[in-house]
Amino acid sequence: MSKTNKVIIQVCLCGAGTKKDKAPTVPYTADELAEQIVACAKAGASVAHIHVREDKEVNGKLEIGYKSMSLQKFTEAVEKTREACKAAGVDIVINLTTSGGEYEDVKRIQHLAALLPEMCSFDPNSINWDNSYIFENSPRFLNYLGAEVVKTGVKPEFEVFDTGHIDSVDYYVKKHNIPEPAHIQFIMGVGGSMPATTENLAFLAGKLPKGATWSVSGIGRAHLPMMLAGLALGCDGLRVGLEDNIYFSRGVIATNVQLVERAVELSKLAGREIATADDAREILGITRHTLRDETTHPATWKPE
Repeated sequence: MSKTNKVIIQVCLCGAGTKKDKAPTVPYTADELAEQIVACAKAGASVAHIHVREDKEVNGKLEIGYKSMSLQKFTEAVEKTREACKAAGVDIVINLTTSGGEYEDVKRIQHLAALLPEMCSFDPNSINWDNSYIFENSPRFLNYLGAEVVKTGVKPEFEVFDTGHIDSVDYYVKKHNIPEPAHIQFIMGVGGSMPATTENLAFLAGKLPKGATWSVSGIGRAHLPMMLAGLALGCDGLRVGLEDNIYFSRGVIATNVQLVERAVELSKLAGREIATADDAREILGITRHTLRDETTHPATWKPE
């Protein structure tokens, strides 16, 4: 059970794969991200999980909104988000992805020291994603990432897709002395990983490291059932957004704000309070970073 009555609502705005031809509401650009993050913060989100996109030639064809780990794109997104939130008088914890399997290790990590987000994703294992491609997180990369989150003071969000991943979280936390308690994000319903059932979520929650906080998301049609199950089990957070699910109801394309609003409503129906960004920092043990004149600075990590 959660140590507090407050629920952290995290919005995952676009991910690496959701495209506008399927969900026209998904943001691609820094301006779109910043605008939607402000709206989601006003609706009750306290954490924003950010991927970035770029236009790129792939196999001789220009792909619009292709997944990216470009430091320039991350810098634009973070700076515009910080500026927009300041102008709107809202606060949100920025959580940057490190999930860029096709990119070399340094590109997956360089934005942490450069931009000092308060959080980042940490996928502690590789999986055969939806039985179609390798979602690669090699031990080599994870050791680099473990060292970097300690060096920069960025809070890792361990994304757990299956039972054995919890053992991997414990391994990297101990090996790199990553500050505890760990924060676990259960991602339920990816093909080839843990199916999104209440029984499976209850099992995973029962295997959490001592003192760990946890959140849950269900992929696609599992989105709503996993929110309800998480609230029933006393989760610390709910993850929503177009990265994981594009529908608000059958055949109706959602917006990120709508998904946040629904998570807020369900949490309140469950008798829970909605965490502010400062509440989220306290629950997760996050210390605000002080940036040097709000500018970037060189990464501290170098590849061996």
